[in-house]
Amino acid sequence: MTERYLGTPVLPAAPDPALTGPVPAHLPRRLAICLWDFSWYTRAGDGEPFAEVDRAMTETADRGYNAVRICAAPLLVAGGLGLDDLATDLPIEGLGPAPTGGFFGQRTRWYDTPGGYRLDLRARLFELLEAARRHGVVVILASWEYQQSPSFAGDPRWFEAIDAVPLAGRYDVLADAFARLLDDVRAAGLIDVVAFTELHNEVDFSILPPVGQGGVAAMERLRTRHPDQLVTVSYGKPPHLAMHRLSPALAVAQFHVYSYGVLDALQRRIDIRSEGSEGFPNAELRALLRPDAPSFADYGRPAEWKLRATVITDQMLYGYDWIDADAWDAWLLDHYGEHREVMLREIESRVVAISEWARWRGVPAVIGEGWVGYTPRDGWFEESPVGRSLAEHGIRTALAHGVWGVVACSNAAPHHPMWADAPWQRRVNALVTGG
Repeated sequence: MTERYLGTPVLPAAPDPALTGPVPAHLPRRLAICLWDFSWYTRAGDGEPFAEVDRAMTETADRGYNAVRICAAPLLVAGGLGLDDLATDLPIEGLGPAPTGGFFGQRTRWYDTPGGYRLDLRARLFELLEAARRHGVVVILASWEYQQSPSFAGDPRWFEAIDAVPLAGRYDVLADAFARLLDDVRAAGLIDVVAFTELHNEVDFSILPPVGQGGVAAMERLRTRHPDQLVTVSYGKPPHLAMHRLSPALAVAQFHVYSYGVLDALQRRIDIRSEGSEGFPNAELRALLRPDAPSFADYGRPAEWKLRATVITDQMLYGYDWIDADAWDAWLLDHYGEHREVMLREIESRVVAISEWARWRGVPAVIGEGWVGYTPRDGWFEESPVGRSLAEHGIRTALAHGVWGVVACSNAAPHHPMWADAPWQRRVNALVTGG
């Protein structure tokens, strides 16, 4: 008998676990990433998760993480925008008090910021870098400033200053700010703590132009100023079906992999992420609200400038603040079976697309966020065995395809309830680091 010829596959028969691209020798071989985002300064009041930077770093290292990803607020601390006084005495307010009691965002993720304190953000940043070095952790420097960071301040000047920068010049001010900040980090003897620099988080979901309109030149200029540093941007939803559209200027393929699946089905059903919907909240959302939920009108809205400074909507705030988290989780679990296979395949296919693009470009790949999506703070779908299985599938796929850094889960950080599940985080981070 002769073997039939069935063509030649494009991809190799087995995945290649070797790194997709080289990384500096002083950095860890693999990064187990904890997403501290901007919360390291917006949840730093007395008794809050980041009240003591060293304690938060100790807890992070204890769970097996060797990298944290943060908003370094470069435009505030080194932007040259006349904000030096604010950078050293920043009032943290959150989204402000709500007319119905408490504060806007009190039961959301990331926006549950009561505020009520002031801090020297510039000094705190260097305190974080020093703590990271003590604990053997490296830091990914990014900016969330054109996505939401300034909305948590009690002073609108931060947002007003960066918003006054013309759209076409925003990558330039980010690059210049990071250049000055990295100068200062280098002068402090802490440059080896920086894993890489992201001009901005999720440029596709921020108040920024396409990367090709100024971003590429800005990255190249920053790399010229600091040639020993990896410089990139991240995408919230990379073009998985057209990865050739991405710029070769990205020195790290830092992308996010969220497979909304059943979550998206629920969000569409209750119209929770829109803006200006007639008749909001609809009947489906009302059926999932807490018994004590106020009307949408009574709930009110944060200050107008705060909504302009963030990408979330008033409908999202109301819905996540007043959803019955148990009812939310029950709906997701009841309908998960309809979406399970698609969600697993989506995570795998996106991770593979990212890693193959990175290998083609010869750069390290990083999955800095994932795996399901945005849920109420008290919801446990992603933290449940169902959600953890999706996360583990993503992590194992990433490692099998040579991804350099991977997040355990976007919800696994000091400011989320999932932080309490230390054993799971230690186990999956050991997979990543080989520990």
